[in-house]
Amino acid sequence: MTDAPAFNPLLAPSPLPYGVPDYAAIEPAHYLPAFEAAFAAHRAEVEAIASRDDEPTFENTLLALEQAGAQLERVILAFYTVSSSDATPEIQAIDEQLAPLMAAHTDAIQLDGRLYARIRALHERLDDLDLDAESRRLVERHFREMTHAGAALDDSAKERLTALNRRLSELTTQFEKNLLADTNELAVAFDDVAELDGLTEGELSAAVEAARERGLEGKWLVTLTLFSGHPYLAQLTSRASRERIMAASRARASRGDVHDNSAVLLEIVRLRAERAELLGYASHAAYVTADQTAGTPEAVQSLLRQLAIPAARNAQAEKAALQRLIDATAAEPYPLEAHDWAFWTEKVRSAEYDIDAAALRPWFEAERVLQDGVFRAANLLYGLTFRERADIPAYHPDTRTFEIFNEDGSALGLYVLDLYTRDTKRGGAWMNSIVKQSALRGTQPVVVNNLNVPKPAAGSPTLLTLDQVTTLFHEFGHALHGLFATVTYPHFAATAVHRDFVEFPSQVNEMWILWPEVLAEYAVHHETGEPLPTDVVERLRATETFNQGFATSEYLAAAWLDQAWHSLSRAEADAVTDVDAFEAAALADIGLDEPAVPPRYSSTYFAHVFSGGYSAGYYSYIWAEVLDADTVEWFRENGGLTRANGDRFRQRLLGVGGAKDPLEAYRDFRGRDAEITPLLTRRGLTA
Repeated sequence: MTDAPAFNPLLAPSPLPYGVPDYAAIEPAHYLPAFEAAFAAHRAEVEAIASRDDEPTFENTLLALEQAGAQLERVILAFYTVSSSDATPEIQAIDEQLAPLMAAHTDAIQLDGRLYARIRALHERLDDLDLDAESRRLVERHFREMTHAGAALDDSAKERLTALNRRLSELTTQFEKNLLADTNELAVAFDDVAELDGLTEGELSAAVEAARERGLEGKWLVTLTLFSGHPYLAQLTSRASRERIMAASRARASRGDVHDNSAVLLEIVRLRAERAELLGYASHAAYVTADQTAGTPEAVQSLLRQLAIPAARNAQAEKAALQRLIDATAAEPYPLEAHDWAFWTEKVRSAEYDIDAAALRPWFEAERVLQDGVFRAANLLYGLTFRERADIPAYHPDTRTFEIFNEDGSALGLYVLDLYTRDTKRGGAWMNSIVKQSALRGTQPVVVNNLNVPKPAAGSPTLLTLDQVTTLFHEFGHALHGLFATVTYPHFAATAVHRDFVEFPSQVNEMWILWPEVLAEYAVHHETGEPLPTDVVERLRATETFNQGFATSEYLAAAWLDQAWHSLSRAEADAVTDVDAFEAAALADIGLDEPAVPPRYSSTYFAHVFSGGYSAGYYSYIWAEVLDADTVEWFRENGGLTRANGDRFRQRLLGVGGAKDPLEAYRDFRGRDAEITPLLTRRGLTA
């Protein structure tokens, strides 16, 4: 047993409202002992169910299983919130030790033949159990998930499967650790502020602050985002500076040093392929999609290929236009490269639509975007109100906690916002739960949104780009999904839906960014108080298909890489030795091998699929966008931002969590299946 203080706050009920972990009292030394105790308690609870010799009933098997593990869930949610948002060296060390333990514990339950036999018996006589719809689905999902996990395998196969899962957990943890370390190491330091010409005062302030935190007094430090490009590439006038940032970004975890992820990801691919074969599937992609709405990798790949042809065509047209502008206006013309695209795109945007994206930032002050944009849209649509709770601290001083109330004044849950980037936070943006709603356990939801906005020096305003505004609305859409899920069983709580459905609510929430009643309140100049001019708003709307060839191509290229890696059979995976060569061949196969439009993520820093939960599932964004675009059309046809529309969307889609088949829920909301035409129109892929 790991040494730790005698009292462990993770193993006692939290004294804070909504069961928020008492992070002020939690020390790193508490985590492993808490996991050990919670693992043991959960195993004992499951053992009591699995070892019963009486006839299985819903109550003595499924209901008991849902009641089990409450303590472990609390510890898991508390720790993994911190390990992604504030991964100090101590937390990283715990994460590495914990990964194989978590895998072993999960397998011990999912592969328990006795438990599986009881659930299978219930599934076989499901029609005779007289269950309500949610309870019936609980039986179906537990049986499907245990079967999918390998519970029907023989003992020898289970032993190998457990070893594979344990090793994969170690590798994915190592991948994320390497990426975080190399992302920090490759942050680009500039000695002369002139090299950063084009950045705003706030951005320069953030660069000075980032340098100061690293002990680089007198320098300016540009930290890297998770994706291949960087927001500053659109503004920097120095081509050399743009090239340095792009080169650093694309070099992450591929430099042949201790942080290189090449060997790690190759082993991940091989072991996932072996595991799929063991479970009876041709590939990891086949295994994953079998339990998603897509059903098969062929369905996914068909959609990606359908979209790639017009996307690549549009990207080439955009490239030619950019090259013509360079040739006509640059002092010394040069061939367009990846680090030039965003800069010259903004030139075209400015020339054709009279919009300077960087100049819009004074209208997007973060606090106003949050309060009068994100929160206001939720109020108008769902009747929600928000009250900041400084008395409920979260895990880091930068976090802020808000209590949310329904229109009738009843408490809904808590929302935690962690806006700023830091060296201990992984890249990107995400939502996760700290506490999940469940009527069975009597818990209300607590959700977190993480972004990675550079933090300006004290006293300077936080001004967002339009992309960052979009990210905040997007992630809050995930938060609403987690807050609104109203289920009995923990199994269906929060965003526990199919992976290729989970992005749907978040993408829908982006529609309110330019909605007149919302935009007019939050898009106000932070110094003058002037609203964003109407003509600018109209021009922004006119640019919705602008540069979509690039945007769609870079996304599809990454989604295709994910499919390519994970569609390999075991023998094919074993034969791959060169990551760069494999990437090049895969991109050529789908016609997205344009050097000026690199994939949104290259393999060695593709955290979504090699350390996150999107393996063989990065297609989910575009798959869900079919539903999203169709839903946006429905809102526009039915009056837009109204309480009636909000109630319908909340009750029929967001509120059901995982307790209903997602496509069935969509049909209940929309009245039919989704159509692809609105997506094609949105992305300019119709002609």
